[in-house]
Amino acid sequence: MKQALLIIDMQQGSFTPLTTRHDAVALVVRLNRLAESVRRRRGIVVFIQHDGPEGDPHHPSLPGWRLLRELDAQVTDTVIRKHACDSFLDTGLDEFLRQQGVEQLIVTGCATDYCVDTTVRSALARRWPTIVPSDGHTTSDRPHLPATKIIEHHNAIWADFIAPAGPAVIRRCADV
Repeated sequence: MKQALLIIDMQQGSFTPLTTRHDAVALVVRLNRLAESVRRRRGIVVFIQHDGPEGDPHHPSLPGWRLLRELDAQVTDTVIRKHACDSFLDTGLDEFLRQQGVEQLIVTGCATDYCVDTTVRSALARRWPTIVPSDGHTTSDRPHLPATKIIEHHNAIWADFIAPAGPAVIRRCADV
């Protein structure tokens, strides 16, 4: 089964002293290992990058738009640019995946409660069999909830999500 690993918004502008992310250093290590494993199995790795508006740290002309330096992005990987939380909305992602013969998605990245969640739900609604590594996404503490609880909550929701292709399969990165 051909897989595509989606790595969402792992950009410099999302990982600053003002936007600390839960377990960020270890997450990058896990994502690099997972990407290597997917490539070895002849799958594809897709980096999703958010294009923010003028003045936003994710604006393409600013350093914050760039991928984290620690990510092992290869020239054979694909980059899809987006303007909303949903990686499918007004992008060529769905068409690209279908043209590549992808049969299953692995969704990872930042932020659990925004772009990762929206993309998981959109993938499931589009009938994509989807795996979400339970330790493959991150977020920041919010005023109402710590990051660890946000991550735990979303893993539980995705595992029980009612969708045409079924709920997402939740596994640790090492088990994908």
